[in-house]
Amino acid sequence: MKLLLEALIKFTCGMLLVGLLLFLPAGTFGYTYGWLLVGLLFGPMLIAGFVMLFKSPELLKKRLDAKEKQGTQKGVVAISGLMFIVGFVVAGLDFRFGWSAMPAWVVVAASVVFLVAYALYAEVMRENAYLSRTIKVEKGQTVVDTGMYGVIRHPMYAVTILLFLMIPLVLGSMYALIAFGFYPAMIVVRLKDEENLLIRELPGYAAYMQKVKYRIIPYIW
Repeated sequence: MKLLLEALIKFTCGMLLVGLLLFLPAGTFGYTYGWLLVGLLFGPMLIAGFVMLFKSPELLKKRLDAKEKQGTQKGVVAISGLMFIVGFVVAGLDFRFGWSAMPAWVVVAASVVFLVAYALYAEVMRENAYLSRTIKVEKGQTVVDTGMYGVIRHPMYAVTILLFLMIPLVLGSMYALIAFGFYPAMIVVRLKDEENLLIRELPGYAAYMQKVKYRIIPYIW
């Protein structure tokens, strides 16, 4: 019950915050694409939360813990948070003042890609029971090299890049895309710092890096 209550509080606060950042700058609750994003973002999140609660409460507990202890990671998380705030506010203002026009088919396509990326996100969590929102190595942790981890070393980061680059398109804002466009660069910084830690603290990770050459894009990087 304690875990359920914590999850529901964070879920509700997150939804209210996103709504505030979108609809207040938009000046109206009639921002249709804003509601579309809220549904796409928090609907699957609610379902996934209950699945983890009953099937893997430890994984849910890890996903709720977002307090980074590494200096570099703290900076990345802070900048990422600022990026989200700016991106959502710009999208709301874009709708309010009509700065850009996004074709409806782009919004629909981005919504489909967003849901596919969400499904891949769930698959990554199923494959790796050690996933958490903070960078750390747990006692008894082993290298996962099956499924998507057999193709790229950081499938979670690859999926989140796809997810977050779809957000401004779902919101119908080209200007918000500029803000969210900084996210891949922040992931690169986070990823490299994480790999240095894993090499030092996770047995077998250096060998895994030799086996799986690519970080987030097969045959490219």
